[in-house]
Amino acid sequence: MSSPCDPQYAPAGDVGAVLMMIDSHLKAVYDGRSETGAEQQALTEQFAASLDSVALDDLLDGACTLIYMFMKWLHKAHESHGKDTIEYVVPSLVATMRVMPKSFPPEVIPTMTGLVIAAATDLSPSLWRRQYGYWTDEEMTALEATVFLLAERINRITDDHDFATRLITEALDKWSGD
Repeated sequence: MSSPCDPQYAPAGDVGAVLMMIDSHLKAVYDGRSETGAEQQALTEQFAASLDSVALDDLLDGACTLIYMFMKWLHKAHESHGKDTIEYVVPSLVATMRVMPKSFPPEVIPTMTGLVIAAATDLSPSLWRRQYGYWTDEEMTALEATVFLLAERINRITDDHDFATRLITEALDKWSGD
């Protein structure tokens, strides 16, 4: 029986724009430009403020699509070693969120964890989240950070700072070529 949160019913959103933002954040961290974090956050907020509601929804759906795609890759990586994705990804993600209270107010941690678990259980994160109403302002930064943390985890696992970005870019290239 199909779920109303089945990924086949989910809009993909603007995956490319979200991927560019995440890749920019990753490069800044890897290049040691952590002092630009506030500046980069201000630019991200300015960009988001310039969008109409449809474009903003596309970004939110794109972020959720990236969560789904990253979790699918993490599932395959963990499964190949006989490990459970939720058991290994979620606790470390929550621990990271808890030590970053400015990015992750405590009240958004369950939602961000739910998005990751939804993806890990083959549900669409955006459709799962949509059933609880519209996104809150606090969740916007946390959503972006969740995508960042998953991409960074993939890059760390593969020991390749560009792997997560390349993974999605290649998937998008393949999809657009079909």
